[in-house]
Amino acid sequence: MSDFYQNGIITNFHNLTRRPLEALESDLLGFSKRRPMGLILPSLYSELEGPALTRIIDHLSKVEYLSEIIIGLDRADRDQFLHAREFFSRLPQRHRILWNDGPRLRALDDELAVEALSPQAPGKGRNVWFCSGYAIASSRTEAIALHDCDITTYDRSMLARLLYPVANPHFNYEFCKGYYARIADGKLNGRVGRLMVTPLLRALKRIHGPLDYLNYLDSYRYPLSGEFAMRADVLNDIRIPSDWGLEIGVLSEVHRNYSTKRLCQVDIADNYDHKHQPLSPEDASTGLYRMSTDIAKALYRKLATLGVTMNEAHFRTLKATYYRTALDIIENYYHDAMMNGLKVDRHSEEQAVELFAQSIMEAGVAFLESPRDKPFIPSWSRVQSAFPDMLERMYEAVEADNRGEV
Repeated sequence: MSDFYQNGIITNFHNLTRRPLEALESDLLGFSKRRPMGLILPSLYSELEGPALTRIIDHLSKVEYLSEIIIGLDRADRDQFLHAREFFSRLPQRHRILWNDGPRLRALDDELAVEALSPQAPGKGRNVWFCSGYAIASSRTEAIALHDCDITTYDRSMLARLLYPVANPHFNYEFCKGYYARIADGKLNGRVGRLMVTPLLRALKRIHGPLDYLNYLDSYRYPLSGEFAMRADVLNDIRIPSDWGLEIGVLSEVHRNYSTKRLCQVDIADNYDHKHQPLSPEDASTGLYRMSTDIAKALYRKLATLGVTMNEAHFRTLKATYYRTALDIIENYYHDAMMNGLKVDRHSEEQAVELFAQSIMEAGVAFLESPRDKPFIPSWSRVQSAFPDMLERMYEAVEADNRGEV
């Protein structure tokens, strides 16, 4: 039973009794009087046109304990931003949309770029970073959650369980990661997590030994989940990647800044499904090919900061070790699926592993060829040092956009 509350490194909250949502929300409403809560929603405009986000907003409109909802809107022109304002208008909570492609935020981004403080690439990381800056500027919340906008099985109990550990004033957790089983339509999902990240971490441990950092990452049941919550003070000093390495980057940063006693994970859902990315074996710039490469690079960058030396021979060894480890894991997943009446296509699973092995090697080559890359977006503490009034100006820009001055 030693694993019951402690999953190796971080505290693990199980969903033991399936406590009723009403009881959870009643507690959170009480907590909100001492620790106001908020939510960040990074969204593409295209997600407004699908059923998942409509369902999410329907559920959020019933949440009484949230003080503020911050929506990061990417890939939207003026008319689409105006439509987004109408789409989110049924939210009863105070809510603001960051029109990331609008002229006001673009102008601020250009200023940051002059001092090399702007995110280098568009993507979820950039969206989350700007939303985090607005949350700091707004100062309306002390605990804040983030989740994706493509969850087709969304239920507001996910948010309640995610926020509970960092919102409870009697707990001292700074960061909480959500996890869940990746099962839908009678089959196993979560290929990048199952077949790439887990065997890659174990291959790295076999090569480099049981580093604290690798053991820490391996203690998360689903390190790639897009659902996490934190105390607002975490946002000031966190540095995150702007690409698909966001989730690994966030976990790395909270490990650097806080004791593992202040970090936890929580079981937030019995059933979870979202938009699935294609494997895209012919195009390294998209799909799971791009995602796996970005994740591998995020891991290599962090290991380098810990003093781990890597060269081409190292990456060839890593690729071979990963491949053998992943094939063994496929066998384990196949047996588990059969026992639970689930379907697993072993051919497609091995195809995914072959692609991930290739991306692990290509990420290593890219890492070695670009030693001067700045992989992380600067922290907001650094931005405020260079531009003391940047957060106030960003706040006013967002307010002007949301007042309709577009």
